[in-house]
Amino acid sequence: MSLMKFINWKKSAILIGAVVSASFVQAADTDKIPGWKSYSGDEQVEFKVDSLLSMMTLDEKIGQMNQYSANFAPTGEVADNQSGLYLKKGMIGSTFNAFGAENVRMLQEQNMKYSRLKIPMLFAADVIHGLETTFPIPLAEACSWNLDLMERTARAAAEEATASGVAWNFAPMIDMSFDPRWGRVMEGAGEDVFLGTEVARARVKGFQGIENPSDLSQNNTLIATAKHFVGYGAAQAGRDYNSTDISEQQLHETYFPPFQAAIEEGVGSFMTSFNDLNGVPATANKYLYKNILRDSWNFNGLVVTDYTAILELIAHGYAQDLKHGAQLALEAGIDMDMISEAFVAHLKALVEEGKISEGQIDVAVARILEMKFLLGLFDDPYRYCDAMREQEVLMNDKFVDLALEAAQESMVLLKNDHNVLPLKKEEAKKVALIGPFINERESLNGEWAIKGDRSKSVTVKEGLDAKYKKSKVKFTYAKGTDLPLIDPVTQKVAVAEPSEEGFAAAVEAAEKSDVVLVAMGENYHWSGEAASRSDITLPGNQRALLKALKKTGKPIVLVLFNGRPLDLSWEAENVDAIVEAWYPGLMAGNAVADIISGDYNPSAKLVMTFPRNVGQVPIFYNQKNTGRPFNDQAPADYRSNYIDVANTPLYAFGHGLSYTNFEYSNLQLSESAFSKGGSIEASIDITNTGDMDGEEIVQLYIHDKVASVTRPVKELKAFEKIALKKGERRQVKFTIDEEMIAFIGLDKEKIVEAGEFELWISKSSDDQSQYATFSFQ
Repeated sequence: MSLMKFINWKKSAILIGAVVSASFVQAADTDKIPGWKSYSGDEQVEFKVDSLLSMMTLDEKIGQMNQYSANFAPTGEVADNQSGLYLKKGMIGSTFNAFGAENVRMLQEQNMKYSRLKIPMLFAADVIHGLETTFPIPLAEACSWNLDLMERTARAAAEEATASGVAWNFAPMIDMSFDPRWGRVMEGAGEDVFLGTEVARARVKGFQGIENPSDLSQNNTLIATAKHFVGYGAAQAGRDYNSTDISEQQLHETYFPPFQAAIEEGVGSFMTSFNDLNGVPATANKYLYKNILRDSWNFNGLVVTDYTAILELIAHGYAQDLKHGAQLALEAGIDMDMISEAFVAHLKALVEEGKISEGQIDVAVARILEMKFLLGLFDDPYRYCDAMREQEVLMNDKFVDLALEAAQESMVLLKNDHNVLPLKKEEAKKVALIGPFINERESLNGEWAIKGDRSKSVTVKEGLDAKYKKSKVKFTYAKGTDLPLIDPVTQKVAVAEPSEEGFAAAVEAAEKSDVVLVAMGENYHWSGEAASRSDITLPGNQRALLKALKKTGKPIVLVLFNGRPLDLSWEAENVDAIVEAWYPGLMAGNAVADIISGDYNPSAKLVMTFPRNVGQVPIFYNQKNTGRPFNDQAPADYRSNYIDVANTPLYAFGHGLSYTNFEYSNLQLSESAFSKGGSIEASIDITNTGDMDGEEIVQLYIHDKVASVTRPVKELKAFEKIALKKGERRQVKFTIDEEMIAFIGLDKEKIVEAGEFELWISKSSDDQSQYATFSFQ
């Protein structure tokens, strides 16, 4: 194969081509780069990487390890600043936050103009829950428990991103977290490691290609990034970027599995986490990136830092200065520096001083070049810059329909006393629409909506007006109060409380109604990165407005828009129905209207526990027992309990109601025991005994009663989402094998021990009604 074909040198000078061609021939006989293992295992790609690397100067190699944000050259010719100067030297390997086929083409053309060897730039972005078609936030979508749905929304996001020039995605975030004070819980899949691991698989497959995630050759697939490795979700006090202290046992049991699963699905890259872990910042942590990621898990893809993470090693008190930070990060196994300019400014001097070797740099650059080859960028640097495809793909009808489907499946019916919902269209009712989210549009997409046009999101009022236009239901509207905001300068809650001036009009509207529908929540800036909260009740005076409305005696339906579990202790006691809508994305109002009207029967279930108050945090279903466990049925002194609140959560993991009823009965095990190499089958009958068709998420939990490492009181081990017509009965079966009862032993290896086990097949983690026992011998 000729050099011209292999690297698409159509615009390069004849002299440069001849020089490089000679270098290529010479490189063909060289050995593979010492210390580098290929991600793809493709010998042809390995040969290309080896050959190209042999032609590169040290400066050019270091440049490939350098990543900038696109604001250095938003339009026109490259800016004459520090980052622009590096581009003119051919020393930027990747850029993020560049969008649009034409904009990316412009930047790529500049890069190709200045790159001596015509090495294409890799364009990246944080496409967390859609690009222009905004889907529900990941925490919400996880509440669907629909892995196929999550694959499809990630695939749609990849289609849009790749049509807009992006070939590398900084998602999915697969950090485990149990603390709703941490704002970034909105980006994850909740508190359960089994479900979180399955969601990680689904999202990697969606981003990189459902049929074959390891094949990056198509122009509609992109590199997914497993982030943040690792422990970021365990930030002390729920305060973003804070320290984490996690035992090795807990790392292997809880925090590692989603990342291991991502590797098994072929994920192309990892991102470092901001936190220090057990005293060593993740971005310089050899244990994580050498011992675990490379040596133990054999991950051969690309590792990028998070934003300025190398620079932050100084503030951590781990690096003396940026130069020292660059050395520490490279030695830990980091391949690309996001924004800090640590590598590009200091690696060459570190090589000259003998503190690092050029061979270490070669390994990192080989990983970067391989990804560019696999993406086909050397064949066509502009393959992600097709303006016609971009126009056809962005927010097409198929994706908009998918956004509605995802929003419907993500909304959790937390409470529905006296069947106040649904509000049927044929019933003559006057409904007061009250609250700051009735007409709110900007916050519906949530944080990390990236290129989603907030002006296009459907409001609650728009959705309800369209749904009930020809019905007997009539609406009146009174806002009542405003959402408290974040001060743009201090990045803290604005001092002024929202006014109560609108309370009187809201109460008057409620008094004249049959039902009060209240839409409340958090401004979208209150969730996401650097959006930690110490008080997780409804912000501002929204609860005060609810208390005023409660005095009218009218039934109250509360629809919530937020990015974390909230303290709803007063609301759960005093309102009649609660719909947790989260941030539903583009089709928010239509999805809410479908739920409220009963045109869609809610099926979502919580993936994160709702506490009774913030004092219970962290609270999660799969806790371990103490030596003095508290029993509500037989209380005793000196037990593990609070003196001012129950141990139990307000709403448990797995909780979620429907407009119909599902009866669980006849739990049976095929055998009472099994042994090595064997399995047993657990079956249960699920009957829709209500008046509507519906979907139910059937959950299987297991408890290992005695083990060499204490086990949680129960652990989710399987689930199935089924659809049943009214009156229909179906048997659901689960196979219980060694994998399902295995756990991480003291040597950090997975083991299976003989013993007795408890099993529940249930509606939620706190449902104990269908119970059985078995043994492994």
